[in-house]
Amino acid sequence: MDNKGQLSMEFIFLVGVLIVILVSSSIFILNENELMVAMAAARNGVNEGIAVGDVAVFPDDVYGDYEISKDDLLIPNSVNLIKIKYNYMGFDSRYNKEKIQFNVTVSSDTITDKKEQDSVGDRINYNLRKSVALSFSTENLTNGLFNPVFSKHYIYTTSKVKWVKN
Repeated sequence: MDNKGQLSMEFIFLVGVLIVILVSSSIFILNENELMVAMAAARNGVNEGIAVGDVAVFPDDVYGDYEISKDDLLIPNSVNLIKIKYNYMGFDSRYNKEKIQFNVTVSSDTITDKKEQDSVGDRINYNLRKSVALSFSTENLTNGLFNPVFSKHYIYTTSKVKWVKN
């Protein structure tokens, strides 16, 4: 049977099937890799957002507002990251991409005022989005608040930071 080319046809068929499997799985792998990069960048951004409060330099007007109504934010605080997760929000036809929303949960014994939690949460979310934008080199495609952030296949946003008790 080898002299009639049967073995060659089976080999070509096998190689063809393997190529189809490889191409179809590579699309899935690339999308998953993109989400893994985004999650790693999000974690780095959250950690930076938590740490930056201890060494932040504020503009005069913001410092004045903090000094009057949020003076606890001007001294070092201990904010603990509990978890970061993302939710698939469906297809966004406006940007022609899948939408992913990050959800951050933190805790603190020292920051208990709602306005202060909102300020720290905004800073955490800003740094999260900025880190994701920098990791995909798409900071020029978004606004000054890095909202939303883009990658090749996804659009990323953040939800309000959730505060829980220790």
